[in-house]
Amino acid sequence: MSYTYRISLVFAAALALAGCSREPRTGSAAPETARAPVLVAQRVDAPDLLEAVGTVRAAQTSQLAAQTMGNIVEIRVHEGDRVQRGQVLAVIDDAQQRAASDRTGAAGARAQQEIAAADSDFALAEATFKRYQMLYERKSVSPQEFDEAKARYQAALARRSMAQAGKAQADAAVAQARTALDYTRIRAPFDGVITERRMDSGALASPGMPIFTVEDLRHYRLEVDVNENDLQYVRLGQGLPVVIDALQNAQLAGKVVQIVPAVDPASRSFLVKIELPGDSLLRSGLFGRVEIARGRRPALRIPQTAVVQRGQLQGVYVLDQNRIASLRYVTLGKSSGQEVEILAGLQEGEKLVSKSGELELNGKRIEAE
Repeated sequence: MSYTYRISLVFAAALALAGCSREPRTGSAAPETARAPVLVAQRVDAPDLLEAVGTVRAAQTSQLAAQTMGNIVEIRVHEGDRVQRGQVLAVIDDAQQRAASDRTGAAGARAQQEIAAADSDFALAEATFKRYQMLYERKSVSPQEFDEAKARYQAALARRSMAQAGKAQADAAVAQARTALDYTRIRAPFDGVITERRMDSGALASPGMPIFTVEDLRHYRLEVDVNENDLQYVRLGQGLPVVIDALQNAQLAGKVVQIVPAVDPASRSFLVKIELPGDSLLRSGLFGRVEIARGRRPALRIPQTAVVQRGQLQGVYVLDQNRIASLRYVTLGKSSGQEVEILAGLQEGEKLVSKSGELELNGKRIEAE
């Protein structure tokens, strides 16, 4: 076999192998088609609402402290107990105050006896003086005798005045001792509930040291901070809708009762207090929201059925020019009825699926229903 012939056979075999290695080319697969309702995102005229958040507080809260120093000998209430105005909540050792009250009481009794004696002497001196005065006018007694009767009368009058002053001083001491004795009883200032107890029996109470905190359960307020630029939309007596999350988002009819005039220099906001209607489930510390109307503004709103939940994110299926759907994550704003506002991620005029349900539409061609 010649050399040229062998080269030809090798070349032919190579061409055969190359032809066998080629695979037929396939075209790209057409996207899957799905049917779904489609809408065009449009801006609408919507209320411009400012949502201010705050905390529910009791309209009346009081920290009860001792007004005298002494050991607490009895605690009669605990956290959560309902109390009535004037009810004794705790008792402080009153041995010293009771002894002082007894001493002043005895002093008051002595002062009363002194008044009785002074009144008796004064009555006798007054009668004697009047008789001597008549006799003196008739020239029946000497001037000296008349002067002596007059002096005894003036002395009795002075003694009675001193006895009355002593009685008044004794009465003041008695009242002071009774007040000091009453200070050994810690009483509820109004009807409410005990929300905090800081001391137990045996502890040393001193003036100004809180023992209890009492809240009025009948009246609550929502306290919110309003930016200085938005305070113009709030006025006293204004009715505002309030939502308390702990009450299953129930809407309450609030009323602005106080606007603290001092601005917080850190947040540049004013404290606004909104009175809430009575509700047995309200408690201090609950989170609340209030909506303040600032007029109207354009807003991009879509049906809530168009929103797709992916973990902690929300998105919508947006259609391109070829009606191919792609999931785009968006930032949601406030919801109103069956619609929700889109803050970012979607532009006016874009087409999107208005109701996807549980279908996976990403990458599919959408035929509008």
